[in-house]
Parts: sequence; structure tokens; C-alpha cells
Amino acid sequence: MAAAAASASQDELNQLERVFLRLGHAETDEQLQNIISKFLPPVLLKLSSTQEGVRKKVMELLVHLNKRIKSRPKIQLPVETLLVQYQDPAAVSFVTNFTIIYVKMGYPRLPVEKQCELAPTLLTAMEGKPQPQQDSLMHLLIPTLFHMKYPVESSKSASPFNLAEKPKTVQLLLDFMLDVLLMPYGYVLNESQSRQNSSSGQSSSSNSGGGSGIPQPPPGMSFYAAKRVIGDNPWTPEQLEQCKLGIVKFIEAEQVPELEAVLHLVIASSDTRHSVATAADLELKSKQSLIDWNNPAIINKMYKVYLGDIPLKTKEGAVLKPELKRDPVSTRVKLKIVPHLLRSRQAAETFPANIQVVYDGLFGTNTNSKLRTLSLQFVHHICITCPEIKIKPLGPMLLNGLTKLINEYKEDPKLLSMAYSAVGKLSSRMPHLFTKDIALVQQLFEALCKEEPETRLAIQEALSMMVGAYSTLEGAQRTLMEALVASYLIKPEVQVRQVAVKFASTVFPSDHIPSRYLLLLAAGDPREEVHGEAQRVLRCLPGRNRKENASKQMPSFPEMVYYIQEKASHRMKTPAKYMTGTTVLPFNPAAFGEIVLYLRTCLAHSAGVVPTSQSLADMQDHAPAIGRYIRTLMSGSQATSSSSSKSGETNPVQIYIGLLQQLLAGVGGLPVMYCLLEAVSVYPEKLAAKFVDKTEWIKSLMNSSKEEMRELAALFYSVVVSTVSGNELKSMIEQLIKTTKDNHSPEIQHGSLLALGFTVGRYLAKKKMRMAEQQDLETNADFLPDQEELIQSATETIGSFLDSTSPLLAIAACTALGEIGRNGPLPIPSEGSGFTKLHLVESLLNRIPSSKETNKMKERAIQTLGYFPVGDGDFPHQKLLLQGLMDSVEAKQIELQFTIGEAITSAAVGTSSVAARDAWLVTEEEYTPPAGAKVNDVVPWVLDVILNKHIVSPNPHVRQAACIWLLSLVRKLSTHKEVKSHLKEIQSAFVSVLSENDELSQDVASKGLGLVYELGNEQDQQELVSTLVETLMTGKRAKHEVSGETVVFQGGSLGKTPDGQGLSTYKELCSLASDLSQPDLVYKFMNLANHHAMWNSRKGAAFGFNVIATRAGEQLAPFLPQLVPRLYRYQFDPNLGIRQAMTSIWNALVTDKSTVDKYLKEILQDLVKNLTSNMWRVRESSCLALNDLLRGRPLDDIIDKLPEIWETLFRVQDDIKESVRKAAELALKTLSKVCVKMCDPAKGAAGQRTIAVLLPCLLDKGMMSPVTEVRALSINTLVKISKSAGAMLKPHAPKLIPALLESLSVLEPQVLNYLSLRATDQEKAAMDSARLSAAKSSPMMETINMCLQYLDVSVLGELVPRLCELIRSGVGLGTKGGCASVIVSLTTQCPQDLTPYSGKLMSALLSGLTDRNSVIQKSCAFAMGHLVRTSRDSSTEKLLQKLNGWYMEKEEPIYKISCALTVHAIGRYSPDVLKNHAKEVLPLAFLGMHEITDEEKAEKEECNLWTEVWQENVPGSFGGIRLYLQELITITQKALQSQSWKMKAQGAIAMASIAKQTSSLVPPYLGMILAALLQGLAGRTWAGKEELLKAIACVVTACSAQLEKPVPNQPSTNEILQAVLKECCKENLKYKIVAINCAADVLKATKEDRFQEFSDIVIPLIKKNSPESTGIRTTKNEDENEKEKELQLECLLGAFESLGKAWPRNVETQRCYRQELCKLMCERLKLSTWKVQLGVLQSMNAFFQGLMLLEEEHADPEALAEILLETCKSITYSLENKTYSSVRTEALSVIELLLKKLEESKQWESLTSECRVLLIESLATMETDSRPELQEKASLLKKTLENLE
Repeated sequence: MAAAAASASQDELNQLERVFLRLGHAETDEQLQNIISKFLPPVLLKLSSTQEGVRKKVMELLVHLNKRIKSRPKIQLPVETLLVQYQDPAAVSFVTNFTIIYVKMGYPRLPVEKQCELAPTLLTAMEGKPQPQQDSLMHLLIPTLFHMKYPVESSKSASPFNLAEKPKTVQLLLDFMLDVLLMPYGYVLNESQSRQNSSSGQSSSSNSGGGSGIPQPPPGMSFYAAKRVIGDNPWTPEQLEQCKLGIVKFIEAEQVPELEAVLHLVIASSDTRHSVATAADLELKSKQSLIDWNNPAIINKMYKVYLGDIPLKTKEGAVLKPELKRDPVSTRVKLKIVPHLLRSRQAAETFPANIQVVYDGLFGTNTNSKLRTLSLQFVHHICITCPEIKIKPLGPMLLNGLTKLINEYKEDPKLLSMAYSAVGKLSSRMPHLFTKDIALVQQLFEALCKEEPETRLAIQEALSMMVGAYSTLEGAQRTLMEALVASYLIKPEVQVRQVAVKFASTVFPSDHIPSRYLLLLAAGDPREEVHGEAQRVLRCLPGRNRKENASKQMPSFPEMVYYIQEKASHRMKTPAKYMTGTTVLPFNPAAFGEIVLYLRTCLAHSAGVVPTSQSLADMQDHAPAIGRYIRTLMSGSQATSSSSSKSGETNPVQIYIGLLQQLLAGVGGLPVMYCLLEAVSVYPEKLAAKFVDKTEWIKSLMNSSKEEMRELAALFYSVVVSTVSGNELKSMIEQLIKTTKDNHSPEIQHGSLLALGFTVGRYLAKKKMRMAEQQDLETNADFLPDQEELIQSATETIGSFLDSTSPLLAIAACTALGEIGRNGPLPIPSEGSGFTKLHLVESLLNRIPSSKETNKMKERAIQTLGYFPVGDGDFPHQKLLLQGLMDSVEAKQIELQFTIGEAITSAAVGTSSVAARDAWLVTEEEYTPPAGAKVNDVVPWVLDVILNKHIVSPNPHVRQAACIWLLSLVRKLSTHKEVKSHLKEIQSAFVSVLSENDELSQDVASKGLGLVYELGNEQDQQELVSTLVETLMTGKRAKHEVSGETVVFQGGSLGKTPDGQGLSTYKELCSLASDLSQPDLVYKFMNLANHHAMWNSRKGAAFGFNVIATRAGEQLAPFLPQLVPRLYRYQFDPNLGIRQAMTSIWNALVTDKSTVDKYLKEILQDLVKNLTSNMWRVRESSCLALNDLLRGRPLDDIIDKLPEIWETLFRVQDDIKESVRKAAELALKTLSKVCVKMCDPAKGAAGQRTIAVLLPCLLDKGMMSPVTEVRALSINTLVKISKSAGAMLKPHAPKLIPALLESLSVLEPQVLNYLSLRATDQEKAAMDSARLSAAKSSPMMETINMCLQYLDVSVLGELVPRLCELIRSGVGLGTKGGCASVIVSLTTQCPQDLTPYSGKLMSALLSGLTDRNSVIQKSCAFAMGHLVRTSRDSSTEKLLQKLNGWYMEKEEPIYKISCALTVHAIGRYSPDVLKNHAKEVLPLAFLGMHEITDEEKAEKEECNLWTEVWQENVPGSFGGIRLYLQELITITQKALQSQSWKMKAQGAIAMASIAKQTSSLVPPYLGMILAALLQGLAGRTWAGKEELLKAIACVVTACSAQLEKPVPNQPSTNEILQAVLKECCKENLKYKIVAINCAADVLKATKEDRFQEFSDIVIPLIKKNSPESTGIRTTKNEDENEKEKELQLECLLGAFESLGKAWPRNVETQRCYRQELCKLMCERLKLSTWKVQLGVLQSMNAFFQGLMLLEEEHADPEALAEILLETCKSITYSLENKTYSSVRTEALSVIELLLKKLEESKQWESLTSECRVLLIESLATMETDSRPELQEKASLLKKTLENLE
């Protein structure tokens, strides 16, 4: 065994020696390469040998080899074999280790293509190998990627790297690629330290510090990563750039899963080299939408790269070897990563990485402002997107980071702004973080004071967002916040104050006194944005809805007052006080005014009143309640209050009054004055006395410049004065009288007048009270006789001002008298002379209708009149006064009528009227008239007058006024027995006004009716209802007598019908009530139908109808189900009155939003029924209601109703009334939208059902409707349905598609057809094609295309017959074109399914092919071209036969063009079909190509089509003819035998073409063709017959050789000539020319001698057409002359040319004719035009060329000399022709030929000297020719001639 082994090893050694030897002998690189590629792999395998010696030998060999290879970079190694060897699983590691060395050496040397080819193998080789080797292989692979070619379609099969099955390899590769992308350019690994380190073992790597000896890797990489990327031979920066680009390309080609490679692209996009960054950016952008940025895998990778391996104190942290620890990436890469994190919700949630990125970006060592900005954006992103649970732990850290940034970073204001707004966002997400930290608020406020203006806005925003976090502060925290806000409210920066106001108003509750105080101060701020906000908060009245009221608390009045007082007294001692003139105020006027008003609101609130508005009149209504509260306060219960002891006043009320006084003295102001007046008036006994000594000050107020102010001051004065008595009072009154009379300042007089009146009034009231209390008439010191006189004189003084010229004073006097009269009997005589009661009443009554007086005066006069009977039970003129009031009606003064109504009511009940009360102390409801007053009640009389005189007045204004008075009576005197006993009469009065034309009267009447009904008892109510219903429903009404003063039409009432049209609203209400069989509900409806603006005015609101309406609504609730459908419709009534009334009722009754959905079916039923009502109003309102009802509601329950709705609306769309039509159109549009939504596939079965019900209705009823709008809408809807319905359309397609196709024409404007008929052909074609393309891009066609997508066998059976029918019988361009288009689509959508039906469709299309309209014809041909693809062969054959037949037999051009179009389309769209039937098609195409085109374009186009078919389908024209010769001849023969001359000519041209192109036809075809042509020649001349002659000439010329041999059935040359010469004798000159030419060509080709016959025909022709013989006939007109001349010229030229051609080589013939011919030519040369000269010269050339005299053997010198002389004489003319160089050229060539021939035959002597001289002279003239080539030639010839001499 051992021996055997030894011998084996010896063999191996010998083999190795031999290899060594060969290596040594290798001289060239090439030899060396061959040896290496052969032996290297087996030599490496020897390394696995067990023999040491062998291994040593191999190593020796390899060392030698390495030296040789390294010095020769060109040598290739057998890399492929080595790779196979490397992958061998059985190989020993020793072998593989060496193999990879040579792979690494050899792979980069390979050409790029080879490297690309082997790249996948490198990847495969990596699997399962040790890490360093894998790294090496990847290092080889990466540079190749740049050169790889990837398939365009990324199908898995075609991919060069099949990576899908190798997930491990992919991971390795991606990691390596990432490292390559992170590698900076030009990085050098400084390894000197690491060497010494590695020798000392791995001891250092255990410490987590990362090994002190390891050099610093590039950012983002570990030391190990950098090392492996650098590899054995590092890349240059350019190579590295290529590698990176290669990686990007590799990712672009989708070689690895997209998700895995996102990070690579992001990193590449941050590359410092432009090419790499751009490529990666583009790729990222294109993938943007596909990448899921919320995928944790992607986000985690990004975070890992961004942050590097942070040494966490965990197990893994310790395990990680230092050389594997990755550093964070560079800032450049970070800037690219963060924007992608901003896209991701996942990134915001990933903890702790998110916070690490934020901190790194904000405070990292290498950060910059850009990265800081991005990090702040990331903070914003976290605040917005991070969910509750995940943001909890982040909050404190984020806040710390932000505060740190704000504190430390000051450079960039933009960045700071972002930081601040991030704080704001964080506070709104996590308020609890901020609640404890008031310092932060302080910090931000401070910043707001100090920062740059651009940052302030962000801080302001942040603070505003933070407010919410502090709304729950308690205790010390709250106090601290108070102090904070207080300190910032006084800062100079307006933004600071603004935010402080926000804090004050939001953080504290609304009854928190200190914060309210701060707001009150802010309300005095000079800047609008600050005081506006503060006022808005303070004046926010406890809203209308009750819910808010409960929550809206206010501070208690006493506490607030004490607080304000304390602050005020403190401020007076500080510089904060405010100086105005002489006074000093604690607050500035604006703030002070706000404080006072706020205190008043607190006062009302504490008194238990809800303040509703800021108007003084409304405030007064609450006075009695406030009075009660003030009395309780004053009664001492609250007198002992802790904080008030400092100031003298202890009671809150006193303090309040003090404040008011202080402000009033300093600044004034109406509200303040009112508040003071109110406070004193409600408790005068206690409070007024203090002001007695201040009367002068009050008087000064009475002299104010403001009228209202004077009025309030006068009232105040009277209250104060009424507390004094006796002399004091007397002197005061006297003083007032004096002032009034003597002072001439109107303001002072005005104030005094009012004060006088109010004082006297109060005096009388007091007196009345005392009288009532003390029935025993003791004399009372207060009411002495002299005082009575004083009072009378005062009254008279006042009266004297009634007629004052100043309206101001007159009104004051009137007001004063009213006050006096209200409180007691006027202290003046009843009648007589002077100022009496009668005089007063008349004077006032006269003012009411007067046009001079102002409205205010009239109002005051009326009020005053109403007051007289109130204060005086014995007023003598009560009825006169009432009558006067009622008679003073003016038009258009509605407000005044309400005033008169009040006055009448007061005056009618007299002393028992509520007007007698003291308004400060008693409310209307609480008042009861005093017991002892005298009764002066005239209500019965007043009622009687109103009902019997005014309500039935012919004047509508009077009726309106009477109605208002009546309402006033019923409302104010509802308990009065007279009113109760006259309910029926009052009701009928109101009903009669219901039919008035103006809305207000109706409204007042309807309100009155409601009130009347409420007043009656049960029996009354029944009677009232029945009469009302009867009146309303029968429409009977009181007839107004028409008398002289009747106003027949008042403005704006024109056009209303006189039959009580005004009643329509009430009729509708009544019928509503009757339908519910509850007629008494009509009153409820009337109460709810409140819509006149009057009721919102102060006077109107006093009637309190809103309360009544609410009650009525509750009573109607049970009838909702019956009411809803009708009310719903009524809301859309075209009659404005009805609409408003019903909408009011609806709003009152239907409070629940879902009511409509609940009663949907009932409403719909009612509407559909009423759509066709016989009243247009109802139809219109139903349409509008339907439009509203269908919007935005799910209609699943009413699908079955849809067709009915559609059809009914279609009918209404054609209504006789335009407004109804418009309403219907609206409803239809909405219905359409809703239906389209319903047909969405997402709706499932409901959608299917909807389509099934809708389509029949739209197709049959809608599209077929005669109404254009209906059609348009139906189609529009169908189009939209088809778009949204998709596949659900399939079952309906057979019906839908034809219907839509028809609509293509129906919907086209008719004018187009008209235009089309009038247009020229060219315009028509252009227009029609535009029409067709419009139809094809129309919505209908779009719909059809949508349907076609879903077709299959199940539907085609039904669809095809309908299509065929449409193609045949369809009307209109659009429809026919559309059908063709549908067929084309079908052939592409479902070709297999279509085959059984193709035949039918073909025959239908055939009819379209012959359509007169070229556009339809083209579309049908186009469709046919597609259809033959799917049809059976037999059908195609039949079609082609049919077309063949048409082309050959039909005369009309339309058939021919249709054949061309169809065949062309087949060739273009179904070329394979055409190839299969080439034998039928191509010959026809060939024939078609040769059609004789007229000037018209159409035929030319047709020729082009045929030519295209022929050229596309034959292998070159020559080959095609050879291939189909048999068929071509058959068809051309057939054409020649055709009845049509045109066809014959076409056949002839085709034949000529065959002959020309094949150059030699062989029997029997030659015979067939010639026979056919000759047969055609026989007979008369016809247009186009020339073509036959040309064809014969062509064939004979081409096949002259074949014709020489006689062949049976082939005409001989003789026969041909005979036939042709016969044609030369025809008369028609044009034809004759062609015939002569043809004969000449045949003679020339066959070299036959028929000159005799020929010249007999031609020479006479020349003579006849020569100029001198034609000069005689000039009688014809110019045009014909021209034509004739042209023809003659042509004739001459042709004749000469043919003579030249037919000149025979026959001595005998030549002898006969040479002289004559020469003479003929010479003559012509002298006398003709240049064209003829040219022709003659060319002919001469041919003549001399064939003249046998010029040959030696046939010489005859004399004859020749004669001919030459003749020639020379004439040719000189041509030589000297100066104008035409072509003539000179030709003449020269003739002479040149002659001289040449003479030279050849040595016959110079025949050229006599005469000739020579002539020629030399002529040539001499040419030596100065303009053309150099002629000069040269002439001088040469001249020399030749001269040499002869």
C-alpha cells in the first residue's frame, strides 16, 4: 500500500514538475495565460494532497506564479472554473482558501461584460462561507453593479440575481452595501496603532470603552465595517462613487425587497457627490407613495443608523466588541433622515429613540441650526401624533429639553419661535405637566416682554394654548397666579396685556373677585385688542339658554363693592390715580365706567334678576326687584362688614352710590346717571335725603349738553326734592319757575321744565297718597292753598312752552304735562278762556296728524293724552280725547299706532290703569288700583266705536290701526268683563282683517285671534272655532263699502287677487287643522306663525307673544305624524306669506333633527302625490321639497319608489309654468346625484337593486323623452351611474349600449346636420370627422366603454343582434360611428367570445361601407379591419370576394374607395389575416395602385392606400409581381375586358407596370398580355385608350428578344405593328401623338423597317402643323388658340422624335428618304421656336447616328456633301442662338457627332470648305459663350476644323 501511495505521490510530483517546466518556457503573455487557464485549477486541487512534499511543491509553484502574474496585469485567470471549484462542497478549506485568492486576483482583470455575467455566481458562492471570504466576494461584486444591465420589466424570472430564495445572502449584501454608502470619499484607515493592539490579544475588548487602541472609524460605521469596505486594494474616490451609483441602480432595478432598501436610498441621498445623491433622491421620490413610513422595520433601522450603537448598560451593550461598535452618522445624513421621520406616526411613538433623536438634534456636539429646526419640527410632530399612553413618559423630558433650549439658545429667532410654539402644543396635550409649574408661565411672560418682535407671536400663541392647563388652580397657587396676572396687566407691551387678559378671564371662575377686578382695569386699557377682550368677558350677559345661566355665576354685590372700594382708596394714595380737570379719580374713566356697569350687573344678579340687555329701558323693568334687595341691604343686616370700617360709609349701597357720585362728578355719562337715579329712586325715603344739600350739583347736571342726560338729571332732582316739604319746597319750585321763564339757554330751560313737571307730578302723587290714607280732611301743612297756587302757576308756566318754537322745549313741556296729568288732576280750569284742559287736549290732538311735528313729539303727545284720564277720575273731555286719538290715523305710522293703542287702553280704563303706578317701586303685574279712586271706565263705548266704525272703515290704514288698538285692548284688559262678553264680535273683527293685503295687519289679527280664543271658556271656545273655520274656508268676508276716501290700491298691493288672496296663509292653516279633525288647532298655528319684524321691536315685544307660541307648540306635539308631511311641503310654498308662516310653525314644532328621517316614507308619499296636483303652487312646492328631502339621506328603504319619482318629475319638467319647470329641474339634479351615489358597488345588493330599477326608467322614459332637458339629464345620470357602478352594469349592457349609441346622434345639435348638408365635400369631411371624434369623446361613449369592459358570452348573444340592427338602420353620424367603435372595442375585449357573431356583424358593416358619408365609411372600414381578426376564414373569404366584385364591376367611386379603405384597414390591423388571403387581396391592390387619378384628392388617396397595402405585403415590387404573376395577369385581363373604359385603361397601366418591372416576360404570359392589349386596341377611341398604347410600347420594349421567336398564341411583331400603325391613322390628334410615339418605340425595339408607311403618316403631320401653315386660322378665342398651339407644338415635337426613333438601318430605305428628311429638318431649324429647334436637333442626332452614308462601306461622297451643306447652313442658326443654351448645346453635339463620324469613315472631303467656313464662323461666336463648358467644346471643334485646312 505504502509503495503504491509513494508512487502515486511521485507521479503527482512529476506532473507538477512538468507544469513548472511549461511555465518556465512560456515566453509571451498569451502562452502564459493559456498554461494558467489550463493548469491553475488542477494544481490548486493538489493542495488537498496528503503528501507534504506535493503540497510544498504546489506552494513553490504558486509563489513563482504569483510573481509572474503580478507583474503582468493583462493576464486573465480562469475565474469561472475557479468559482466552480470554490463552490464544490467536497473541497477542503485549504483548497478553497487558495482558490479565493486567485478569484480575487482574476475577477477585476476580467472584461466588464464577463464580470457582469459572473456577478450572480459570486453571490451564489458566498453561501455558507466564512465571514472574511464573504466580505471579499462582496468587495468584488459591488464595483460590477455599476455595469450590470437589468431587464426593463422586473419579472422575477428575468432578474439576473435570483435573490428571492436567498434571504441570508440578501441580508449580508444589504449590510455591506450600507457600509459602502456610508463610506466617505478619500478615507484612509490608520492601522498602525491597531496592529500592535491586536498582537496583545483581545484583552482590551472586554472593557466597554471601546478599546483605546482602535482607530476612529468614519461616522455611522464601526472599525470592522470600515476595514472590510477598504479591503485589500482600496477604491479610489471615483471608483467609490461608481460603486455607490451601482448600488442605487441595483436598488432601482428592484433586485432586493423595497422595504429593505429604503434606508440605503436615504443615506445615498445625503452623499457628498452630486451624481449619487440625485439618483437616490429621484428613486426615493418615485417610491414615496409606495413606502409605508409607519413600518416599524424601516423606522427602527433609521433610528439605529442615526444613533449608532449607544452603549446601553445592558447585556448586549457589554457583549458588543469594540471594533463592531457603530458610531452615529454625520450631521449631513441626519439632516436627510429626520424629514422621513417627520412623515411617520410610528417614529413619533418609538421610545426611547425618539427622545434621543430630539436631544441629539437640539444639544448634540455636531448639530447645526438646520438640524435643530428639524428636531423641533419632530417635537411638534410628536406632540401632534403620539398617542396618550406613549406621550406620558415623554412629556417631562420634552419639556425639559424645550426649556433648556429656550434658556440657552438665543441666536435664531425663528428657532426660538418654534420652540415656544412646541411648548404651547405640549401644554394642550399634557396640561397636568404645567399645572404645578407657574414659574414657567412667568418665564414666558417675561420672554414676551423682552424677546424680538418676531418671536413674540409664537410666545403669545404658546401662552394662549397653556391657559387651559391652569383652570383648576386652588389656594396659594391661585393667589400666586393672581399676582402674576396683575403684574403683567400693566406692562407696556400690548401683547403681554392681551395674554394677561386671557389668563384673567379663563383661569379663574366668573365669580372670582380679584380676577374680575383685573379685567375691569383692563377694560380701561387704551388698546382696542386689550379692552375689547376684557369688555367681551365682563359684559357677557348670562345667555339666552337656561343651561348657561346656571353655570354663569357672578360675585356677590356687597363683596365686590367692598373690594372695589378698598382698591379705590388705595389707588387714590398712589400715582395710579387719574386726574381730570379739578377732580381726582381712582380709575381712568373707561375702567371706572366699566366698574360701575359691572357693579350694577352684580347688583341685579344678587337681587335675583337675570339681566337680558344693556338698554336703560330694559334695566328699568328690573328696578322694583332691585329696590327690594336694596331695602334688605339697608335694613342693617349687612351693615357690619369687616373691610368697610376704614371708610366712613359702611353700607355697600352707600359705597356704590358714592362711587357713582364720584364718577358722575368727574366724567359723567348716561349709564352712570341712570344707575345713580335708579339706586336713589327705589328707596327715596332713605337715600334721597342725603342729596338735598347737593341740589346745585344736580342742577348743574340738568344743564348738561345731552338731552337724555338732562332728562335723567331732572328725574333725579324731582326725587330728591320730593323728600323736602313746606317752604323749602316752595322756594325750590319758585326758583325752577324763575329759571324756566328767565333763562335763555335752551339746555337750562329744557332741564328746568322737565324738573318742574316731574316735581309737580311727584307732589301730586304724594298728595293723592295722603288723601287716600287720611280720609278725614285734616289740613295738612304740606298741602297749603298757597302751594296749590304755586302748583297751578307752575303748570301754566309749563303749558306756555307747548307752543315754543324750539321743538326741544315743546316736547319737554308735553312730557312734563303728561307726568302731572298721570299723577293727579291737572291744576287748571276745565274749559273757558286761557290755558284750560280743553285747550290742552285740542292742542295736543292737532299735533298728531300734523306734518310739521317730529315723530318724537307725536309719540309724547299721544302718551300725554292717554295719561290725563288716568290721574283725573273726573276728566271732562275723556271721550273727546279718545275720539280724537282714534280719528288721527295717518298712513305708514305703525309704531305710532301701537302708541295710540296704549294711550287708548289707558284712557279707556281711566284711574284703574297701570300707568298710574310708580314704575320704580311696583311692576305692572303687581299693581292694583287704589280703592277709593273714582271710576271713569268707558271701555264699552270704546269697543263699540272700534268694532262698528273703525274696523269696517273703507280706509285700509284705519282698519290696520283699529286692529292694532283692538289687540292692545284685548292684551292689556284681558280680565275686563266688557272684553270677555264681546269675544265673538272681537273675533269676527280680527277675522275680517285677516284678509288684508298687508302682512302686519294679518299678523296682528292672527295674534289677536289666538288671544281671544285663550280668553273664552269652553263653550265660548267651541263657538269661536266653528265660526272661524267657516269664515276662513268659505272665504266670506266683510265687504268694505267703497266711498270717496277708499284707497283702492295701496302701494305694493297691486297684482294680488281681489278674492281674499291675502287669506291664503290662513286658509292653508285652517285646512291643516281641519285635516287633523281638530279645528281649534288653527289658533295654535296662528300663534306659531309669527314672522313679522314688528314683534321684535320694543313695542311689539311688550305683547309677549313668544311665551304664547311656546305654549301652543307643546299643545300641537301630539299631531306631529299627520302634520309633518304637509308642513314639510308648505315650507317650500312659492307664496312668501305661507312659506314664512309654515316655516315658523315647523321650527316651533319640529325640534328634533331626526324627525324627517322618521317620517321619510310619509313625506315622500305626500310629495309624489302632490307633484301632479292641479295647482301649480303645490306642484312647485312639492318639487322644491323633494329636492331638499333627497339631499344627503340614505334612500335604501325607498329604492322601489325611485322610478315613480323619476317619471313623475320627468312629466313636471315639461310643466306649463316656468317656475315649476325650474323647480323640477332642481329636484331632478339632486335625485340624479343621490341615485349615482346609490349605485356604488360598495352598496352591495342595494346598489344592484337601484340599477335594476333605474336603468329601464332612464332608458325608456328619460332618453326617449321629447323634452331636451330630460334627455340630457337622463344621459348625464346614466354616464355617472356607469362610472360608479362598474361591474354591476353587466346584466344591463345589451339594453344600455344600444340606447346610448342612439343617443349619440339624438343629442347632437340639429344645426350640425344642416351645416353638413350645406358644406363642400372637403369641409364636410373635416366637420364630420370632428363630429365623430366629439361623439367618441362624449360622456355616452365613455359610458359605453365602461360597460364593454365587463362583457362576456352571457351578454353578447343579446347585444350583437341589436348592434347589427343599429348599424343598418341607425340614423346619424354619431350612432353609426359609435357602433363601429364598439365593434372595435369588442374585438379587443373578448375576441374568442365574438367569433360566432362576427359574420353577422360583418354583413351589417358592409352596408356601412357604402355609406355616402366618407367619415362613416372610414369608421366601418376601420371596424372591419379589426373584425376579420375574430371572424371565421369562410366569412373573411366571402368578404374579400364581395369587395373584389365591387371593385371590378361597380362604376361608382364610393364602392372603390370603400374597397381600398377596408383592405387597407385589414392590412393595418389584422396583417396576419391579409397574409392568409394574399392571393385574393394583393392582385386587387396592384390593380388599385394603378388607378388613373383625376385631379381630385380622393382618388389619389385611394391609390396611396392600395400602394401601401401592396408595399407592406410583398417582398419588393419585383418579387411581388413574380410571386403573384398568374393572379395579376388574370385580374388585369379581366380589367381589360371590363365594360368600363376607365377600368380598361387601369388594366393597361397595370400591365405596362408588370412588363416594365419584370423586364422580360416569358411565354405563355407574354402572349396572354399582348393578346389582351391588342384586343383592347380594336375599335373606337375612348378616353384613356392611350394607356393601352403605352402598355404595348412598354411590353414590346421590355420583351423584344422574346418576340423574335415565334410561339403559338403569341401575336407576332408584324401583327403588333399592323395594329399600332392602324391606330396612328386615327383622327384624334392627342391620341394620334401617343400612337405615333408608340409605333416609333415598337419600331425602334424590333428594328423593323416600316419607314415608308410611317413617314407617310408623320411627314404630312409635320407639314400641316408647321407655323406657316397654322398662321391663318385665328378666329377662335384666345384660350382655345393657346390650347391648340400647345397641341400642335406637342405634335411637332413628337413627330420629329418618332422620326428619329423609326429611322431604319436599311440602305434602300435610307437612300429614298435621307435627302427629304434632312431638308425637312433643316427647314424647321431655321423657322421654329426654340422648343421645336431642340426637338429637331435631337432628331438630327438620331438621324446622323443611323445614317449609313457616314460608314465607309456605304460611302457616297456627293450625296453626303449635299446633306452636309444643307445641315451646316441651317445649324448655324442654332449655334448662334443667344437666348437658349440648351439649343446651342444640342447643336454642338450634332456637329461633334458629324466630325467624329467623318473622322471614322475618312470622308473629310465631303465637308466642303464652304461648310467649314460657316461652321468656323458660328463656332467663333461661341467662344465668348456665357457657359464655360460650351466655350471649351466650341473652341475644340473649331480647332479640329481649322486643322483640316
